[in-house]
Amino acid sequence: MFIIASDHGGLELKEAVKQCLRKRGIDVRDQGTINSDSVDYPDFGEKVARAVSGGEAEKGILICGTGIGMSIVANKFPGVRAALISDDFTARMSKEHNNANIIVMGGRTSSAEQACRMVEIWLDAAFEGGRHQARLDKIARIEQELSRQN
Repeated sequence: MFIIASDHGGLELKEAVKQCLRKRGIDVRDQGTINSDSVDYPDFGEKVARAVSGGEAEKGILICGTGIGMSIVANKFPGVRAALISDDFTARMSKEHNNANIIVMGGRTSSAEQACRMVEIWLDAAFEGGRHQARLDKIARIEQELSRQN
């Protein structure tokens, strides 16, 4: 299952991306926001990142004005590899090299057409493993060390 959320700056793009996912037959759970009233992006980033981190959702998509704030929030959670994508290349690399389980986009920096294309590229790409897995293993070790320190 996919999980998606946005703040007010990403609401319109979130709605477009949901439609793209549903056209592919992907079940998507929307965690808000539901209108254009100003909200705090950490509240919505947390919902998606917590679900992916805890295994409740396989993948997630976050959208705020630029994507920067949501990226910061999501990457605080163990096991989350949230990648801020801005074009076709970063969408593909986020999966092939980083095996991103959450992608993040800017509602004020990406068009609906571009966002749907980037989501398609991310979904269709395959993690290459090998040296990239070794790097992800290093990140996992860092996460484990930090959790033991706290």
